[in-house]
Amino acid sequence: MQDAGAPRPLSPPPPGRLRAWLNSWLFQLRGPEPGEVLLVMRRVFIVPTRPGMAFTGLLLIMLIGSINYTLGLGFALTFFTGACAVADMVMTARNLAMLRLAPGRAQPVFSGQEAQFELQVHNGTARSRYGVWLGFQHDGEPRQALDVPAGGSAALVLAAATEGRGWLAAPRVRLVTRFPLGLFRAWAYWEPDLRVLVYPAPENNAPPLPVSGAASEDGHGQVGLDNFAGIRSYQPGDPMRHLAWRQIARHDPALGGQLSTKHFEGGAVAEMVLDFALLPYTLDLELRLSRMARWVLEAEQRALPYGFRLGHHDLPPALGDAHRSACLRALALYGQEAYA
Repeated sequence: MQDAGAPRPLSPPPPGRLRAWLNSWLFQLRGPEPGEVLLVMRRVFIVPTRPGMAFTGLLLIMLIGSINYTLGLGFALTFFTGACAVADMVMTARNLAMLRLAPGRAQPVFSGQEAQFELQVHNGTARSRYGVWLGFQHDGEPRQALDVPAGGSAALVLAAATEGRGWLAAPRVRLVTRFPLGLFRAWAYWEPDLRVLVYPAPENNAPPLPVSGAASEDGHGQVGLDNFAGIRSYQPGDPMRHLAWRQIARHDPALGGQLSTKHFEGGAVAEMVLDFALLPYTLDLELRLSRMARWVLEAEQRALPYGFRLGHHDLPPALGDAHRSACLRALALYGQEAYA
């Protein structure tokens, strides 16, 4: 039996923790980096490319030949080309070093669409940077390149696929350059503190809007057909089917005329409310959220004021981008409010 007081042998750390520690120490990977990030020389890594390895082999052949035949010019040519390779290595590493990286904007998208992440690269030095390639690490080799002038900035947009709703953080970005001769390949990693909100994908072939008792775009209410009250100037939000085409034809807007729309009065009308609790519980949760998203888009397209109820969200009837964004945001983060 082992003595209880004897020291226990140290067990090696799990491979996952060891790899995370190596990434944190070697590649400076500690999760999303807020704000602007400076690529110091320690964060830039460099290795020879295949042409660089072939060039090294050529240098060895030239050196052996010069030694064998005692060629002074051969030594001069060998050392000169070797110095050019060393200069290329320094210039390749400096093409990435001291760049400042900052996250840009990311607009919300629907699930299934590509999320667009804007990234900005600032060059505060007196040297222009050429042939800097950027891409997400999981996509393999970067496919987008940019040049950053001295004292200037450049921006590009990287796309990532979306599969579910909620917040999607920007994947890790890799910067690669082979400038100027392509004998060496320098790279660096950056994980921007940038995320995009992914809305539920609108349901295809969704049931009609729950407009019973609500005003339709034909001017019908719960009481019956509303009374035609005349013609007035077009106002943002008026249904397209209410446009007074005869009057518009007489006064062409291209010649300075104004759009006109039909105005209806009467007909006590109930308000339309999109209530998540009224959907059948037999439906899948994501399907119910997708149906609500489709109804929100359809109500906005038809210019029908609508209320919205989902969990603790109870929004009064309204229209517009702010109301639409609030409803879709609530759908995207349903059940995930703790991570909002």
